[in-house]
Amino acid sequence: MGNFQVRTDLALEARESISEGDSELRGVRVEEYYKEQEDVRVTKVMIDTKNAAKAMGKPIGVYVTMEAPAMVEPDDDYHREISECLAQELLNLLPEAKEEKSVLVVGLGNREVTADSLGPQAVDNLYITRHIVREYGKAAYNCEKMNMVSALEPGVMAKTGMETAEIVKGVVEETSPDVLIVIDALAARSIRRLNRTIQITNTGIQPGSGVGNHRNALTQESLGVPVIAIGIPTVVDAATIVNDAMEKLLEEEKELDAVKYAGRQTVNFAELNNMYMTGKDIDAVIKRVSYTVSEGINLALEKGMDG
Repeated sequence: MGNFQVRTDLALEARESISEGDSELRGVRVEEYYKEQEDVRVTKVMIDTKNAAKAMGKPIGVYVTMEAPAMVEPDDDYHREISECLAQELLNLLPEAKEEKSVLVVGLGNREVTADSLGPQAVDNLYITRHIVREYGKAAYNCEKMNMVSALEPGVMAKTGMETAEIVKGVVEETSPDVLIVIDALAARSIRRLNRTIQITNTGIQPGSGVGNHRNALTQESLGVPVIAIGIPTVVDAATIVNDAMEKLLEEEKELDAVKYAGRQTVNFAELNNMYMTGKDIDAVIKRVSYTVSEGINLALEKGMDG
């Protein structure tokens, strides 16, 4: 059981999975603070060296994780508070946040698969301005400074026959945005973080990596512009659920029997890596959290201009 591995897109969980002996891993810095009023715990993991990146299995960069236990609840006021927290953290990662810029927001995922529709649904609620500003100027919005926001929903390869990276790169070359914001559903290691966590990173993203369906990465190196990725874990590896249950047994009186059972079931656990689980109310949850993400982006791009 000690060597059991499950997939996760969260840098926080990758950091937690490092053994106690490596807890002071060089090249990894962690900052944590709690926003009591919003009931949001923010953890910032900064990977500074190649060795640390290899140990963590994540690229060099900054990973901000917002844990909001009540994010699955239908509380509009609370979701507004989360959006405001997200906006602030996003502003901290955006290059030259107070300067006018052209921003392309990309909603990754399959709209027809509910747990994978976070990106497309978030794009639906964005405040799109590029076409108006190009046609009529900023006077159309009665303001002197304004970001030009455009959006793209590239779909999935099974429907388009093209890599997401190919589509995005073509749009980037044609429209020349200053920065990309990419939204995608993630996979978590812990059930308690399912639909309750937002990760923001300046390292870009590899679509489909959380479920083992690796596609070409969307990064500054591959696209030529800074890429900020925002994700919420909406699925958890089925093997995680089994593994957590076995670990619970190990802590109880039947420890010896649990160890024997785990040894016999190792192969079966590995087979479960092709199965992913989500909550039964995922349709309602995705609708709420996708709006929370889009509102956070709208607020960030608006606040940036307010100084």
